[in-house]
This record gives sequence, structure tokens and C-alpha cells, in this order.
Amino acid sequence: MATELDNRLTVIVGLGNTGLSCVKYFASTGERVKVVDSRDEPPGLASLIEMYPDVECELGSFNLETFVTAKQLVVSPGISIRSVEVEAAKEAGVAITGDIDIFSKQVASPIIAVTGSNGKSTVVAMLAEILTKAGKKFGLGGNLDGDNFKPALDLLAEDEKDLYLLELSSFQLETTQNLGAAVGTILNLSADHMDRYEGIDDYRRAKQRIFNGCKQVVINRDDKESSPLVESDAAVWDFGFGRAGLNGLGVLEEGGDLYLAYQLEKIVSVNELKVFGQHNISNVLAAVALSMAIGIDMNAIKAAITEFSGLPHRCQWVANIDGVDFYNDSKGTNVGATVAAVEGLGEHISGHIVLIAGGIAKGANFTALVPAMNKWGKAVILIGQDAAEMASYFDTEIKTYFANNIPDAARVALQQSAAGDAVLLSPACASFDMFENFQHRGFAFIESVGNLQ
Repeated sequence: MATELDNRLTVIVGLGNTGLSCVKYFASTGERVKVVDSRDEPPGLASLIEMYPDVECELGSFNLETFVTAKQLVVSPGISIRSVEVEAAKEAGVAITGDIDIFSKQVASPIIAVTGSNGKSTVVAMLAEILTKAGKKFGLGGNLDGDNFKPALDLLAEDEKDLYLLELSSFQLETTQNLGAAVGTILNLSADHMDRYEGIDDYRRAKQRIFNGCKQVVINRDDKESSPLVESDAAVWDFGFGRAGLNGLGVLEEGGDLYLAYQLEKIVSVNELKVFGQHNISNVLAAVALSMAIGIDMNAIKAAITEFSGLPHRCQWVANIDGVDFYNDSKGTNVGATVAAVEGLGEHISGHIVLIAGGIAKGANFTALVPAMNKWGKAVILIGQDAAEMASYFDTEIKTYFANNIPDAARVALQQSAAGDAVLLSPACASFDMFENFQHRGFAFIESVGNLQ
């Protein structure tokens, strides 16, 4: 005889690509589900209705009764697990899970898991190139964007892979209980999403969940926040600038040249890399460490890292106009990312940086950006919802201008530049006040620069 619990529905909270992937997964298992979303017309709704017309949807404001009477909640990353409804369900004894948590329980092949405030997409893309060179059959998913985006649960519908490579956000990790990765890393940690977390410690705890059940961990020696907070028997690899120790990746200087090295063994010269800036050297070291942890041949590693030229919207060169180079770093959605972009580009050019920034601040503190701009910058062009708030942080030596939109910002930036300078779009903010996403913002910048020529 069926119990009352057996008649309850699994409730998928939040549609979009992740929610739709959850519906597909549960449909394949025969599980009865309901989808709820606080938006009247969430992304993926048309596909859901076409593919699964019998799945019940509750749209608009959340219904508390639906949450507290659910069999389990599968919470999409865009929904905070601290929302009133999710908290109430938890109090009522309803299990809370997410797509990564479900995925980790279903796959037998090893998982490489990467998180961090900045650089994770670049490291994952580099790892994908390394695995391809090594001839590995792998699944790629998680918090990726663009052509590489694939929700993790969609990977379960494919042939089984040798291993799975996942980029994970703090939001996804919130609902992940025991990932059990073959190797995992927190690349770095700087304040982000402070509109969702109670503070940096709260954010750190979410990121640390990547280490739950981890067999090996990769640590950034230059960022103490990347180390696990709880001791375990996991094997440890590390990377960072300076000479490396046992199981470590680092940088060696020889004859005036810098080399990436494993312990004291040179791998490649920094000059052989197509990416530039200290943050990208750190990203390469991280990718090498993760690859070595799972036994990838060094020849495949060398071939991949010397061919890798970076990702769109991440310090992507756009054009040169009258001796001024324009760079699109629209993926710089937090302060740490923009600081890294300013410092990396500043070391790479002969002139100074004119920074285009602004958008939705997400509760960020922009203090860390000030010394970087004082050293490398000459002007800041601000756009978006929190432009005035952001302007209050900069010293008077840095000229500050306000622009109505990206085309206006690009025009003013060119006016304030001279040959040898670089105009850098690296907003340090989210894009949703003016754009669909950071890609939309980046393409708008590229188009605007094109119109200046």
C-alpha cells in the first residue's frame, strides 16, 4: 500500500536550463515532478510544455504549501536555499537537493571539480584541451557558459565517459552534500555575491563543500582561502608563484626567463604561453596540477597549454584604433576579476588603462580596485545601476566619467586614451541591469568598438 510520502511530488524549484535538465532526468526515471518558478514566463517554459505537457507548473509567486508538502526539493542555483519557502520545507523535514548532488550520486566515473571566484571557466576550458590532447573521453558541464554550457544531468543521457569535468558555482555547491570528486580545487576566493551571502565567511563555507568526499585536492599557495578547512586523508597538490615543493607546481627563473615547473623540473617557458598576466599563469599552473593529479601524460599537457589562447569575454583583444587597444573582459563580474585584469593588462602594455566598469554591484566593496587603478590606470568610465556608488571609491587622481550606455562609454574611453593605452571593459559588476548576461554585454562592447573605427 502506498504511503502518504509515496504520493508526494518531487518539486523542481526554478526552471531555466538547469530546471529543464532536472525534469528530463526525472522523466527518465519515472519520478513524478512539479515545477515551480517565481517568474511568470521563466526561460525554458516553451520547451517544457512541448516536451512534457503533463508536468504541472506553478508560476508567479511561490506557494508555501507546495514546498512544505513536497517529497523533495530540487533547487536550481538561481534560488537561494535561505528563501522563506525553502527554509520552511527544510523545517518540515523535506529533503533539499540540487542537480550536482543528484549527478554525483549517479556517475561511477571520476569527477574533476573546479570552483573559485575567478578563473574557473578558463581553467576548465584549458583542462578540456588537455583531456582532448590526451585522448580521454570526458563529459563537460556544470556552471559553464556559451557553447560549452551543458547542465550536469544532461550528461547522464550520453554514453558513459572516462571522467567528468565540472565547473561549479557556490550556488550549486550549496545543495551538494558529498561530491566525492577524484580531484577538486578552490582556485581562489574573493568577495562575490555578497547580495546572497551574509559575508565572506558564509561564501567561503559554500565553496568549501567542493572538498566533501574529495580524494585529492589542489591548493593555491598564493591564496590561503583555497585550502580545505577540515583535515582529511586526501592527497594534496599545490600551485603558485615561486619555487615549488613536493607535489607542487611553480615558476622557476633561469637565464632571465621564467618557466612553469613541477618541483624543479621545467615544463614550458612562460613566453610559450598565448595567455598573459599573473592570473593566467596561475590558471595554467592550476590546470597542470589538476591534470597531473589524474595521471595525464605531460606531453599532452605541454601541447594543450601552449596552444590555449583564452576564452571570449576574458581579456579578449577586440581592435586597435589609433594606437589604442580595446579589450573585452565582460566576464569580469566581481572586484577580484577586474583587479586581475587591470594588473595583467597593465604589465602587458606600454601606456595606461582606461577602465569601463559598472552595473549591479551585488553588495561589493570596490576598495581593492583602487590601488590597481592608481598604478596602471588613467581614467574610469562608469555605467549602470551602481555607477555612482562605484565612483565614490576612486581617488581624485583617477579621472571618472559617467556614460549612459556601452557605445557612449567606448566613445568617451577613446577620447581619454592615447597611443599605447588600452581601453578595458571589465565591469566588476553583474550585467542584468542593462543586459541579458555578460556575453550580451561583451558583444555590445565589441559592436560599439567596431562602430568607432
